[in-house]
Amino acid sequence: MLSGCAKSAETTTSVSTEATEPAIEAPQIGEMRDISSAELVKEMGLGWNLGNTLDVCNADRDGDGNADETSENVDETLWGNPKATQELFNALKEDGISAVRIPVTWRDHLDENNNIDEEWMDRVQEVVDYAYDIGMYVIINVHHDGGDDAKFGAWVRGAADDYDAFYKRYSAIWNQIAERFRDYSDYLVFESMNEVGFDNLSQNKAYELLNKINQDFVDIIRESGGNNEKRHLLIAGYWTDIERTCSSAFQMPDDPAERCIVSVHYYTPWDFCTTNIKNEWGTAAEVKTMERLIGKMNTTFAEKGIPVIIGEYAASGNDKASCIFFIEKLNKLCYDYGIAAFLWDNGGQVNRATYEWRTPEYLEAMKRASSGEDYEVTKQE
Repeated sequence: MLSGCAKSAETTTSVSTEATEPAIEAPQIGEMRDISSAELVKEMGLGWNLGNTLDVCNADRDGDGNADETSENVDETLWGNPKATQELFNALKEDGISAVRIPVTWRDHLDENNNIDEEWMDRVQEVVDYAYDIGMYVIINVHHDGGDDAKFGAWVRGAADDYDAFYKRYSAIWNQIAERFRDYSDYLVFESMNEVGFDNLSQNKAYELLNKINQDFVDIIRESGGNNEKRHLLIAGYWTDIERTCSSAFQMPDDPAERCIVSVHYYTPWDFCTTNIKNEWGTAAEVKTMERLIGKMNTTFAEKGIPVIIGEYAASGNDKASCIFFIEKLNKLCYDYGIAAFLWDNGGQVNRATYEWRTPEYLEAMKRASSGEDYEVTKQE
């Protein structure tokens, strides 16, 4: 869905910059440490998304009313990427990536009773283990189940019409996920959903519904036993949009464990971050907008003890200098506020065959931004 600035894979030079290590070593399997969610987020370090892989599905991706895929056997290669490997995650960790978000779509892998296909669940666990077993933080979620293409399988937004039917499926899926991963340590985080809003409802009802789903998510996980009683949970903001999530109508769930983190995405401006319509970024006004939005997450949430994760961000213009500036500026702001940021990668950033960065300057920018050095990020022409 999203692509990076560099369209060509001609240059896939490995980055020689010394890797940034996580703040502390990973705990033993199953250990739930006595740390706050804010401390956990600060430890995450550099984040990356395994996009267009376990999140693939039969879908109307271009919005023309017709399905772009109609496969009877949906596996992680459906949208063009090869299967994830242990070597991919080893390379990422060596490059300094210490946290990975693994989006997962479940809708093509459910039977009539909402049982998850065992082969799919096993594969999800296998990919999680690639990262988890080498001491990386991992986030898994319910991803394109919340899309707009209800005709082809998206179902989360159906909560607006029939909450009972929605909850039956939602709770069944999360109970199965929770059971499978109940003994994993706090290096595994669950995220309630991805980019969901209910704009067909009045504003008050829309926020109330999103808040209710997030509360039900917390309740389901806390009641599932094992380490899930204390697992750190990522709570989706309204459309994961910063302005709309900072609304007083959005409420974080009540959590007896007090281990909830708010999730938003950063795709501002949209035509630069997700398309090639706008190729350059970095005017004084654009920088000020980024500073205002990230600062707003800080004052609305982080300063009040609610940690923040930018679950996705990207830069897709053709001007490399603009992309580097955007990535470095965003990561520097996030690092300074104790916010973890996860680069969206649909295969356009890290070559899934060679495990090398197509534009290694992006990784270098991320590392500079998270180095702890006090400096002003500037655009290099």
